Amino acid sequence: PLIVAVDQEGGRVQRFRAGFSPLPPARRIGHEFDLDPRAGLGLARSLGWLMAAELRAVGIDISFAPCVDLDRGLSEVIGDRAFHASADVVAQLAVAWMHGMRDAGMVATAKHFPGHGAVVADSHLTLPIDRRPLADLGAELAPYRRLINNGLAAVMAAHVLFPAVDAAPASLSGRWIRDVLRGELGFQGVVFSDDLSMGGAAAAYGDIVTRARQALSAGCDMLPVCNNRTNVLDLLARLDIEPQPASSLRLVRLHGRPGAHPRPALEASPEWLRARELLARAAAAPPLTLVDPRSGA
Repeated sequence: PLIVAVDQEGGRVQRFRAGFSPLPPARRIGHEFDLDPRAGLGLARSLGWLMAAELRAVGIDISFAPCVDLDRGLSEVIGDRAFHASADVVAQLAVAWMHGMRDAGMVATAKHFPGHGAVVADSHLTLPIDRRPLADLGAELAPYRRLINNGLAAVMAAHVLFPAVDAAPASLSGRWIRDVLRGELGFQGVVFSDDLSMGGAAAAYGDIVTRARQALSAGCDMLPVCNNRTNVLDLLARLDIEPQPASSLRLVRLHGRPGAHPRPALEASPEWLRARELLARAAAAPPLTLVDPRSGA
């Protein structure tokens, strides 16, 4: 069956705006956590619910959220999309956000595995390179461990190259997907590649069909190909996919839970009114000032 998905994290990555609540960037939630951890966790859960409930009301199955990259003060493409610089805070807020989505009948997709926050390059344009060995990536993996232990349903793999771990970027790497994510972390859900039309994937494998074959071979279940009709038609014409029963079963579990409120009923619900109240408070707070975590400030 068709799975309808969208990027609706909040902040600058919110594809549906007219008629939908204007969600803040994840960093705002992290800031509220710094002021009051309990309030920050409550805000994360409420906004995760609000995002998912509004999407389910119009038939969207999943949103590719939350972003669980750590803000290392390097990546502008991540920036305020990250909840925090602390792996523990990111893990706590991501779990709360995931539970909010689950309350609304939608599963969460954690991204960008294993981490996009410690590279300068933008994977939409080119292939970022993180030269750290696997032993130094424990903080990046910590949110995934916590989410997986709480029933995470899906992960999106990053077009980031870790040459000390594998010669292929994580999105196209069996070492990362089969050995680390499924093997060491015990993940049993769906693995999405990041958009195969992005420059990071093209820099690794120039031909879209070769990219797709490599992603499938690495263990990806679903291959987003966005904003490029030529690539989609090329794949439909040239890519032969052998049925994978285990993968198909994982994908079926992504469908949104039946029973979503139509929009008028949703807006009358106590949950929606409470979430909108918290959203209004967050919107009224002073603007965020992003601080480089390397500065010690």
